[in-house]
Amino acid sequence: MEKRGREYRGHVVVLPYPCQGHMNPLLQMAKRLASKGLKATLATTHYTVKSVCVANVGVEPISDGFDQSGFAQALNEEVYLEAFKTTGSRTLSELIKKFENSTSPVNCVIYDSFLPWALDVAKQHGIYGASFFTNSATVCSIFCRIHQGQLTLPVKLEETPLLIPGAPPLNFLDMPSFLKAPEAYPAYLRMKLNQYSNLEMSDWVLGNTFEELECEVAKGVSELWPGMLIGPMIPSAYLDGRIEDDRGYGASLWKPLSNECMKWLETQEPESVVYVSFGSMVALTVKQMEEIAWGLKGSEFHFLWVVKESEHGKLPEGFADSTKEKGLVVTWCNQLEVLAHHAVGCFVTHCGWNSTLEGLSLGVPMVGVPKWADQLTNAKFVEEAWGIGVRAKEDEKGNVGREELQLCLRKVMEGERSQEIKRNASQWRELAKEAISEGGSSDKNIDDFVGHLLGGKEIEGRVLNGC
Repeated sequence: MEKRGREYRGHVVVLPYPCQGHMNPLLQMAKRLASKGLKATLATTHYTVKSVCVANVGVEPISDGFDQSGFAQALNEEVYLEAFKTTGSRTLSELIKKFENSTSPVNCVIYDSFLPWALDVAKQHGIYGASFFTNSATVCSIFCRIHQGQLTLPVKLEETPLLIPGAPPLNFLDMPSFLKAPEAYPAYLRMKLNQYSNLEMSDWVLGNTFEELECEVAKGVSELWPGMLIGPMIPSAYLDGRIEDDRGYGASLWKPLSNECMKWLETQEPESVVYVSFGSMVALTVKQMEEIAWGLKGSEFHFLWVVKESEHGKLPEGFADSTKEKGLVVTWCNQLEVLAHHAVGCFVTHCGWNSTLEGLSLGVPMVGVPKWADQLTNAKFVEEAWGIGVRAKEDEKGNVGREELQLCLRKVMEGERSQEIKRNASQWRELAKEAISEGGSSDKNIDDFVGHLLGGKEIEGRVLNGC
């Protein structure tokens, strides 16, 4: 790309929803675009801006209306989302105006699909808008069909399996929890459906997945809206290595304990450790914590378990002391570093999309313990579509029992299926690497996107390459 001093021909503002699972992939997208010659600026809330530190990407604050503590200041989800829409629209517009007379005016806003009002702001300024979806293509397809009236809620047991073009039949247990009990999550459900409220006006729809992973589903989605698959959006060091020193996302709302974790892992045998993490949002019941705890102890495998500080009180009394020879419990860690470590042989995960992509991209077999939202659908694909792990079965009260967890761990770590699962995990790791490496399906789509912003060529990625 032609650059003259600090003048850029393309400048993208990237706007994530301000939680860890959404900031990570959008920030990674900003780094990818910056590595290809665009000027990239991350616009995030005052409360989260201090948590971001990334080379080659600018960081600018906007307001969600709760600048001191973010979401924690709001009374509920409805209040927060409405304030973010009102105040965020105004301050995003002010940020775009800030660059209007500079050598690098903004010509595109890539916005989290949870924030469709950002597209209205982009159009008011006469610039491009690109919606970025942080879920799988399968889950996006499901909610888009609900928005269009092709599916009605709630989905009932007798109406399953649900048939989505390109996807395996989805049984009742496999569907996002919002579909089965919409009244339980009204604000979140509205947010999911609002992603499609003005999508037809978006210049691009970007998906954090890749064609080799969800090609058939993506073809089914393309009849609803034109999509570009540009994932997996994880730091370059773990895939193609083309972005220098890119070993972390560059944003952390928690303080990782990487040194302690890595020192402990260095003392363990290859593929001997079970890594357990349920992400940033899942809160387990006391009963479920007990079952996981005693299941890990009874498995006899070494384990590294991330238990958030707010969850520590749910651990069984005496558990830490009774397992200190076998396990390490920490409040947070650098998950990518852990998954990439040779000592880790299994990932017990809630199957959030980011964690699923990270485990898959690093070739780590998984035990899925999904709890809500899209995690249920992702776990289905982990086990049945991609063959990279197993899904733990819940009892009648919705808990994964200690015996069930131990059974799953043995299947993945040492059972008859373990070798097949490991082979599949290694193959998917290579396919993820190929997709984002130079000339790969996702890399081509990103190049097409950049080329269009620079005025060099028409976009080809709107028609799914290679599907």
